[in-house]
Amino acid sequence: MLKPVVEKVILGIDPGTNLMGYGVLKVVGTQVSLVATGIIDLRKTGDTYLKLGEIYRRVGRIIDSFLPDELAIEAPFFGANVQSMLKLGRAQGVAIAAAISRDVPISEYAPTKIKMAITGNGSASKEQVADMLRRMLHIPEEEMPKHFDATDALGAAFCHYLQMGRPEVEKGARSWKEYVNKNPDKVRK
Repeated sequence: MLKPVVEKVILGIDPGTNLMGYGVLKVVGTQVSLVATGIIDLRKTGDTYLKLGEIYRRVGRIIDSFLPDELAIEAPFFGANVQSMLKLGRAQGVAIAAAISRDVPISEYAPTKIKMAITGNGSASKEQVADMLRRMLHIPEEEMPKHFDATDALGAAFCHYLQMGRPEVEKGARSWKEYVNKNPDKVRK
């Protein structure tokens, strides 16, 4: 019996209050392809609250356009500037609210987890992440996004793709065999 081909659209978001990146991937079975990527440019909007409203509207339009099955969003990183972190958290929260309002399930990934999933190095540079995504998704160099916000969002979506269907290995399990032995109720035979 043939297994049905699972199709899924994943929207990735790299939150920001000046530039917010987004990337859309389509998954058919085990094949993943780029649908769209870009940025929401908020640099001309001066008022913080107007920016948040614009983020909500624009993310909502992206969701309405591409009808993603799931949203993968980059978690804010902890930096020295508390005000920047608060602004970033608000932007992330508004993007999440737009997804919730449209019943899109959300997964959040730390920047180091995304980098590790894409490059194998949790402290990889943005350039390294972008280059690996270009190669894995077969994107011609001239079609690569100009802003790292867009490739960071694409990285969140691709990280989510890599995590699909993979259960979290419990602490102490060193292999899939050990995981199966500890979790017989979670495994089909």
